[in-house]
Amino acid sequence: MMVLAYFMFAALLLLCLLFQYWAHRTRRNVSVGNNPQFIKFQRGYFAVYLVAMFADWLQGPYLYKLYSYYGFNEQQIAVLYVFGFASSVIFGAWTPMAADQFGRKKLCIFFTVTYSLSCLLKLSTSYGILLIGRLVGGLATSVLFTAFEAWYIHEHLETHDFPKEWISITFQRASMWNGILAVMAGITTNIVSEWIALGPVAPYMMAVPFLIFVGVIISTHWNENYSMHKVKFGHLCHEGLKDIVSNKRIFMIGAIEALFESVVYIVIFLWTPILEPGKPSLGIVFSCFMVCILIGQAVFQILSARGIAITKILLFVVILSLISILVCVCSTHPRIHSLNTSLVAFLVFQFCVGIYFPLMSLLRVRVIPEAHRYAIMNWFRVPLNLISCAVLMLLHEDVFLHGNHLIFVVCGGLLSLMLLATYKFIKIPPTQEEIYEEQGAGTVLLMEAEHIHNIF
Repeated sequence: MMVLAYFMFAALLLLCLLFQYWAHRTRRNVSVGNNPQFIKFQRGYFAVYLVAMFADWLQGPYLYKLYSYYGFNEQQIAVLYVFGFASSVIFGAWTPMAADQFGRKKLCIFFTVTYSLSCLLKLSTSYGILLIGRLVGGLATSVLFTAFEAWYIHEHLETHDFPKEWISITFQRASMWNGILAVMAGITTNIVSEWIALGPVAPYMMAVPFLIFVGVIISTHWNENYSMHKVKFGHLCHEGLKDIVSNKRIFMIGAIEALFESVVYIVIFLWTPILEPGKPSLGIVFSCFMVCILIGQAVFQILSARGIAITKILLFVVILSLISILVCVCSTHPRIHSLNTSLVAFLVFQFCVGIYFPLMSLLRVRVIPEAHRYAIMNWFRVPLNLISCAVLMLLHEDVFLHGNHLIFVVCGGLLSLMLLATYKFIKIPPTQEEIYEEQGAGTVLLMEAEHIHNIF
């Protein structure tokens, strides 16, 4: 499997370069945003944000391996993952308000402290301390995915008075570099953990100096900024829930998101124990996943530029991801157990993930009203978290035989339900507001969908 992983990485990397070049040719206004002051400001932000993201990516490939190295069984590790998922969901609803109230610069510095602490706690072999580390890590990542971008948007608009349209340029470039860093992180962790043989804890210790660097730069070079208005969280939640219940298309978007992304989180947990018997280079496999996600993003860009309906692309993603999971059902059966087939199926699924996230961001822009989008998306996270956590917890009980095989059966069922929800969503006619958003959401798509975040 190690030879296959390296071969797949080389082939996928070449394919990724071709598709990214093709996608780049389809983008418009590539010369916009070449103002020297804007470029200087943008590079200053990248020097902080991208280093923080690289520190985050370093922690993706060897998490399961680390817990297994400490001697914990699969069910104990599942609980650790559940704590991390639940923490990021719970704190994800709080961090945007905290950033607005206490200051985004302060919260970004808070991120560097908490994430460093999370990394250092992984030196302990105590199960209780590792649980605390997962909770702290979930808090830190929720800050990373909200406070940094909120700080940038405020500085871009209020301090420097750059055109709003240029925000999409920054996020587009951040997405490109973020993807490159994700691939590099997999290679780097493979070198320090396996080639140099420093063990699975090495990437986490390696991340700490990067986080310290980020904290120092933020402390010395960033301005503080706050929101211009206070958010009434209770009122927003009530209005968001009312929109979900009263609007069938919003409800279906939530169902599609919860079903697909719960499978994504389950696969994040499963890929290491499934492939580990073949002794692959986990960092290289992780880089293969990231390259597949980048290919998926490029394919979505190309298909969108050609005017292909987003619902057709969504249907394609659902069917292809369902096929990949059904292949995993067969390849993980105790009588078959084909590791190479499982690896290929995982790669296909990650390609679907790469298409899905920008696609879903565009659907949210078109379907969900902007005034309540934050509250509605928080409600969407509730079933997502419940499904993924329940599957990981229940199907690793002793009463279930062949737990991983059964989990893929359940994932196939979830994606089948997603296929049904997609069909119903397509059948519901769009509102006049959605048609208007469809005609003018291109810039917003770049602002909200061009990010590739660490979901591992």
